[in-house]
Amino acid sequence: MAGRGTGKTRTGAEEVSHYAHTHPGARIALVGPTWRDVHDTMVEGESGLLSVVPPDCIKQWNSTKGELHFVNGAMCFSFAATQPDRLRGPQFEYAWGDEAAAWENAETWDQLLLGLRLGPKPRVILTTTPKPRRLVRDIMKRPHTIVSRGSTYDNLGNLAPEFAETVLALYKGSRYERQEIFGELIEDVEGALWTLDQLDKLRVDKAPDDLIRCVVGVDPAGGGRDQTGIVVCARGADGHGYVLADRSGQYHPDEWAKRAVAAYHQFKCDSIVAEKNYGGEMVEHTIATVDPMAPVRLVTATRGKVVRAEPIATQYSQERVHHVGSFPQLEDQMTQYTGDPREDSPDRMDALVWGLTEVLEGSSALAYLAQIQKKSVASTNGLAALGYSR
Repeated sequence: MAGRGTGKTRTGAEEVSHYAHTHPGARIALVGPTWRDVHDTMVEGESGLLSVVPPDCIKQWNSTKGELHFVNGAMCFSFAATQPDRLRGPQFEYAWGDEAAAWENAETWDQLLLGLRLGPKPRVILTTTPKPRRLVRDIMKRPHTIVSRGSTYDNLGNLAPEFAETVLALYKGSRYERQEIFGELIEDVEGALWTLDQLDKLRVDKAPDDLIRCVVGVDPAGGGRDQTGIVVCARGADGHGYVLADRSGQYHPDEWAKRAVAAYHQFKCDSIVAEKNYGGEMVEHTIATVDPMAPVRLVTATRGKVVRAEPIATQYSQERVHHVGSFPQLEDQMTQYTGDPREDSPDRMDALVWGLTEVLEGSSALAYLAQIQKKSVASTNGLAALGYSR
């Protein structure tokens, strides 16, 4: 774990190169946040494998397949953390994972470990700038994990002078300096509304049987890298809130609508609560094309994300909300988002806030009953016109 520009990529590349040279025929996995990260940084980057492995030791670099073949029979195979299922089946004795704190899917780590089953001592080197992600914390707690650290200042001699004069000065004294420059793992993010310890304390294995309300909270993507947040929330007879599922992801409109409706039916929800700021009535129409009978309540964001989330965070602080199981990506957003404009949109967190607001503080259930009745009557009339009875 080290700050930006410390030499993490160079370290990983040198380690893989050394292992391949000393273990003929070895099978090595290369895992980055995305396929482009593996290709452009871990292999072809300025500090990547092709820059440190002697050319006469390379038999072939197949950039299309992402395979690097050594003369002695050792082979490297490329994988993206966004596609953990590709790690099912292949087996390795060594692996290099870069920027593990940026891996979107924690399952990638599990699949990688399951594939490390060759040789007398399988192992993996992870090179990353630390972020308080659950994945990073869990790996650090493993009994066989060895942690080494470094600071950007350790490698200033190899960095542009302007970098030290401008970038380092910009973050001096801030949380970003501690995390991005000194490579410090900051457990609790200053300004975030939740902590991982808090969520762990409130976590339960199963929801109570007497749930009295259940909704699917949806935060449609605004474009770019944004994802659509889809989180199922419920209220029990005890008055507590329960987070049942996180089905969020980067989807096309028809796909996120199908997933939201599927969750609505699976958990026998009362309605789907969706933010209408992006797309307005089109959000309701998109869901209706999948299931016209699914009641939809559109809500408008009139306040900032942090302000909107504060009442729900208060419910957590009063120990009135519980996560049924673990939701790593959702919980990462909850424990890291501070409202800084440089941060990614917390789509999953927003969906959770919409859902919990509705079941804990939302409008009267009579509004939903009226909407369900209206759709039921319309559906009955339509069936009657076709000669069917209901």
